[in-house]
Amino acid sequence: MTSAKQKSSREIQVIGWREYVCLPELGVSGMRTKIDTGARTSALHVGDLSFFEREGVKWVRFTIPASELHHSTHVEVPLHDERPIKNTSGVPENRPIIEVLMKLGQRRWRIEVSLADRSNMGFDMILGRTAIRRRKLLVNPGRSFLLGEPDVQNEDRQPKTHLSEERTMAPVQDKQNEGGGKP
Repeated sequence: MTSAKQKSSREIQVIGWREYVCLPELGVSGMRTKIDTGARTSALHVGDLSFFEREGVKWVRFTIPASELHHSTHVEVPLHDERPIKNTSGVPENRPIIEVLMKLGQRRWRIEVSLADRSNMGFDMILGRTAIRRRKLLVNPGRSFLLGEPDVQNEDRQPKTHLSEERTMAPVQDKQNEGGGKP
């Protein structure tokens, strides 16, 4: 006999080609995201990207621009990797990769995300096939936002400890947005 939890973990969930994604460790409560099975790696639009070291560990510092569902966020995160990724023109470029917790609907798991300037793209984030592989998700290319909008009021927007105490993700306070309003 199988429990309801075991049974539901085996069921395939249908998602649209566009969905809302939350990245709670980065302070992102909802981001319109393109589910891109043609892209191997997920990508996130960031600005002001810089690299630094903290106690011998490589980190990246960047800004996630504001959207209709989240404020502009300044973030410092341990660098997970750097690797060549083909841009939209098919030309490989070396990109920083971070590892973050992602929430899609009611499901949560860790994914790798490349950081890039996607200002000329239609979506600030794409979710690539390695992020959704083995997650029992089926993409319906004719539908959008099947999982609905995130519950922004109840979404946990605080950073979570990542890897170890000396390697924690740390959103940096945006001095312009301390009042809680959008920029």
